[in-house]
Amino acid sequence: MWIDTHAHLDAPEFGVDHALALSARALARERGVGLCVIPAVMRQNLDTVRLLAHRTGDAYALGIHPLYVPQARDEDLDALDAALTAHHGDPRLVAVGEIGLDFFVPALCTPAMRERQERFYRAQLRLARQHGLPVILHVRKSADTLLRHLRELPTGGGIAHAFNGSAQQAQAFLDLGFSLGFGGAVTFEAALKLRQLATALPLPALVLETDAPDIPPHWLYATAAERAAGQPQGLNTPAELPRIGAVIAGLRGMTAEALATATTANAQRVLPRLAALLPA
Repeated sequence: MWIDTHAHLDAPEFGVDHALALSARALARERGVGLCVIPAVMRQNLDTVRLLAHRTGDAYALGIHPLYVPQARDEDLDALDAALTAHHGDPRLVAVGEIGLDFFVPALCTPAMRERQERFYRAQLRLARQHGLPVILHVRKSADTLLRHLRELPTGGGIAHAFNGSAQQAQAFLDLGFSLGFGGAVTFEAALKLRQLATALPLPALVLETDAPDIPPHWLYATAAERAAGQPQGLNTPAELPRIGAVIAGLRGMTAEALATATTANAQRVLPRLAALLPA
């Protein structure tokens, strides 16, 4: 069995009625994906991901994503706190996330916006500590700053989602009780550094994710030129996770079944509430 530790099944690509998400989730279950984690990204979808997770039999996380910090208001943090309090007893609430820092998007890299991102990030680390939950981190060109704040406000662990940093940064996250999320990006042969990491890291470091509908694996990816010529981008869903896992297993010289077993155990370790949700 596989666990997709990061899937935005409420994204617009899956339709306003979530019909595509439900059908994709059913296909994923047929392929052995027993559980998905659906992270929130802003105040407006805190209830959406919760209700969708109950509908699909999955897990969810609540947080404010750094890409949504520019339009977020300070009172959104109060709303997040209230939601974490109201649903603390919900076994499907497994983490605070998706939170973090993004120093890749130019508009988010001004001094004022970096400061605002860090303030929201630190506030959400405090909420995770207050509510006794791990965190799911967005890490894009920001690993060292994320780690500095984590050392000051440790949460007890979680997942560094879509990790693409150095081996030294990877070890720093591991030392703080985190596992690292690997998904579709590792399926590209040109991703040499990422493939080396996925191969060389100790097995307990790895959890798997699709980041659906984002970060499609190579077999779904259409280049800009192909899209301009009319070729659509394939829709990335949790159903792709076993094939992504098979690529990583091949890189590591192990069977897909062994990788599924190990990464499922890893996900339960860093997101402990998942254990009670796994199908028999």
